[in-house]
Amino acid sequence: MSSFASFALAGARSRPHFASPMMTGVTGTFRPAGVAAVMRALAIASLLALTACAALVPSSQPPAPVIETPAPVSPPETSVERSLRVKASAFNSLRAQTDSTPNIGAWGDPLAPGMKVIAVSADLIELGLARGQVVRIRGLDGEYVVADRMSKRWERKIDIYMGNDVRAARRWGVREVEIVWTLRETDWTPRATDWTTEGN
Repeated sequence: MSSFASFALAGARSRPHFASPMMTGVTGTFRPAGVAAVMRALAIASLLALTACAALVPSSQPPAPVIETPAPVSPPETSVERSLRVKASAFNSLRAQTDSTPNIGAWGDPLAPGMKVIAVSADLIELGLARGQVVRIRGLDGEYVVADRMSKRWERKIDIYMGNDVRAARRWGVREVEIVWTLRETDWTPRATDWTTEGN
């Protein structure tokens, strides 16, 4: 062997063989495992990109409308004014004229001198003169409140409360008067301080 051939052979033996990381053998074919890994990485990167873009795009659906419940509206209070001619007597806080509790009305309301209160017959209660109803008596000042009930034997009659003033009740006697009232719902408890004392 010549010296040149020996030098070439020695250089070929001393140089290491480098192969392409993606190729095997002398045919230069790609490794299937490496290709699959690259494809999986590309697929994951594409999916992440699409997810990020979808999060940035605003929703095309309009917001749900807010339904407000309207507040309940109370019906307007209706009132009807009535008038009636009745007989009117007077009474005092005396056991002889009432019962064992002369200072308490038939519904349990307290009675005290100075209060503008009347008792009514049962038939007038059916006409709307129930407990707490405000009544005006023609010829007398102020307003009176129904706070007592008369015996069932009376009809179309009222009894005007005159406290402890027996003389005033006797002077009044029994008269025919006209009463006027407005029908409406009331929730009233009479008190001595609700009226101006007139010295009865």
